[in-house]
Order: sequence, then structure tokens, then C-alpha cells
Amino acid sequence: MSDVLLVRVNCPTQDMAHNIAEAVVGGRLAACANIQPNVRSLYMWDGELKRDEEAVLILKTHIDLWEEVERMVMAIHPDDTPAILAISCAGANERYEAWLTENCKAP
Repeated sequence: MSDVLLVRVNCPTQDMAHNIAEAVVGGRLAACANIQPNVRSLYMWDGELKRDEEAVLILKTHIDLWEEVERMVMAIHPDDTPAILAISCAGANERYEAWLTENCKAP
């Protein structure tokens, strides 16, 4: 099992995804961030079906930094219950994982 962790965050706007990405990567809690704009989301909220357009932020980090990443995202994200999902990687190429570890805080 790799020590690489992908953190997927749905954001209400592309600008919000960018703000979170800058804070997390700038704070060396993740080595890289990708933003996928214009994702259509359907979900249940307060008993009603909601439809929104969101941006998906994917943060690439070290598994030992998960709690710090989650805290920072929660502090910035405007939603009361944001979708912040940690996805463990079964594997990562050795050079990429070394680069990621080097560019995150020392775990």
C-alpha cells in the first residue's frame, strides 16, 4: 500500500476550490492540487433533491497529513457539511511518491 492519499473535495465554485488548493499546497499539506470545474451534482438535502454545479478539488498528499488537510479544508470551506473524502492509493510510482513526500511537510 502506498502512503499517497487523494483528498476529494466538492466546492461550490471554482474560485473556492482554487482558494483551498492555494492554502493547502502553499502550507505544504499537499504537493499538488487538481481542479475539475463544472461538475453537475445531484444530492439529497433536508429531504429535497438538489441540483448544483460544483468544482471538484483533488489534493495529493501523504497519508500522515490527512487530519491537518481536513482541518484546513473545514476552516476555509463555506458549507456546513462539505464532502471531504480521503481515498487511499493502492500504489504509486516510486519517483512520484518520493516527489510528493519531499513536497509535503515531513510526516
